[in-house]
This record gives sequence, structure tokens and C-alpha cells, in this order.
Amino acid sequence: MKTISNKRRLLLQGLSASAAAASLPALAAEQRTLRIGYQKFNTLNILKGSGGLEKGLQPLGWQVKWFEFATGPQLTEALHGDAIDFGHAADTPAVFANAAGVNAVYLAAEQPYPQGIGIFVAQESAIHSVKDLKGKKIALGRGWNVQYLLVRALEEVGLTYNDIIPVYVTNAADVRATFQSGNVDAATLWDPYLAGQQIASSPRILRDGTGLSNNRTFHLANPAFVDRNKDIIRILFAELKKTNAWAQSHPQETADLLAPQLGVDPKVLRLASERRNYTTVAVDAAIVAEQQQIVAAFYKLNLIKTQVQVKDKVYPEVLL
Repeated sequence: MKTISNKRRLLLQGLSASAAAASLPALAAEQRTLRIGYQKFNTLNILKGSGGLEKGLQPLGWQVKWFEFATGPQLTEALHGDAIDFGHAADTPAVFANAAGVNAVYLAAEQPYPQGIGIFVAQESAIHSVKDLKGKKIALGRGWNVQYLLVRALEEVGLTYNDIIPVYVTNAADVRATFQSGNVDAATLWDPYLAGQQIASSPRILRDGTGLSNNRTFHLANPAFVDRNKDIIRILFAELKKTNAWAQSHPQETADLLAPQLGVDPKVLRLASERRNYTTVAVDAAIVAEQQQIVAAFYKLNLIKTQVQVKDKVYPEVLL
């Protein structure tokens, strides 16, 4: 009986080892997948369209999975839930994520893009300035880059956020639908949706971000993932640099590349491309100070509950 028992034990051990070995390739493949979150029309979107990152990572045995999000807050929530490893979001969604305790760090920033955000009304509207927005309904989203623009634009003319009636929606499509229904007096959007609205209906832009908000995009990541895979992040930024340089000098080709995958008219993308700078830079003290101003603005309004220190959320090593 002892011999049979030993044989049975060895057989079971062998089967267990075989099962474990069979699962290793799947596990290794999962561990070698870079999961990236992106939004319509941004540098990561262009990188996705180029296929350059996949080629750059292939020799190392890595693959890339891309996940599209409608807004920055949705993307940062996915980062916090470990559904993605890396992604991008605008300045205000990044601040709201910081304040909410999202497990993400700043790795890099895009150049200012102030003309890519705007507060607008219909051409026939009796509203002709931001000051005329007092007591008016405005479509926007919580924690969006255009929410910060609105806060600053109101302050610029002696009003406060409490002087308007925010009508909160969840995505850009809802903004456009609400605006077109006439249920709000004004609306806020960012590119490419702002460019799309401009081409579709020629609204009157009351204020863009010039002089008020730099409207930067930030590259964010799970810090534990970065700690383990700095070489992968460096390759990502190296490939991003290549596509950024190409996009900067080829606005029409950029529009043509993105139009099919985004389902957006190339004319819209061309307008958005012409007013932005495709360059990724390190997060320096000046950029940290910009973000800290956003923290202060929303903390003062009690729209975030934590006066987070942005400098503590910047990854300690430059990986560009």
C-alpha cells in the first residue's frame, strides 16, 4: 500500500507541475502586456495609430492593449482600479484624481494647449461676454479641464462659480445634445469636440484658455508598474517623441490618420491639430505650480476635499 501511495503521490505531483507549467505562458503573456488608456485626439491616440510602440516593444516580448475612455475622470478611475497601467488626462481631471486618492503619478506633460478649450454660446445668443453668464445655465462636466477654465473666466470678470448654474453631464456628446436642445444658455468643450462644434454650428466663443489655463495633458501611470518597468516606459516615451515630431510637421496627415479610427471628420481634426503643440516634457517646478493653482481653486470652492500637494504625486525619476 505504501508503494502505491508513493506512486500516486508522485503522479499527482507530476500532474500539478504540468498544470502549473501549462499556465505559465498565459501568465507571462499577461505580465508582458502594457495596458494604455487614451482619449480621442491626443498624442497617445496618434501613437496608437502609428503602430510604432508595438514595433518598439516586440523585441522585448511585450504587447500593447489600448482602451478608449470618453473623459479623463473615467480614465483615472481605471488607473486606480488597476484596469490600465498608463494613460493621459488633462490638468483638472488629474487634480481631481490626486484629491480622490487615485493611485497614479505624473510622468510627463504635454505643452500648453489653451485654444483647445472654450466656453461658447449660439451665434444668435444675447450673451456676448463671460460677464453675461451670471445666473445662466452652462453645460459642463465635473472635474473637466473646461470646468477650471470656467472658474477662472468667471473670476476674471468679477464673478464666481456660484454666480452660474452648472448643468452637469457625463461626456462631450451630452454637452452637444444639451446645448443644441436649448436647455442651457452656454456650454464648454475641449478639442476635438470644440473644433467639431465650431465647424458644425459656428458658435460664438466667449473665452478660450489663453492667459487663464494652459490646458496641459499629463501622462499618468500606476507607480508600482513604473517601478518594475522603467525600460518599457522609456521606450514608450521614445516612440511618443517620434510620433509627436511627425504630427507637429504634418497636421493634415495627422488628421487623415486619426479620422478613420476616431470616426471624426478630417476637417475637425485639422482645425484641432493646427492650434496645438505636440511635445512631451518633464514635469518641472513651474508645471507643478500650475497644477497646485488648480488644486487651490477647487479646494476653495469645496469641490475637492483634499488640498493635495502635487509635488508629492510626481514620479521621482525622469523617464523621457
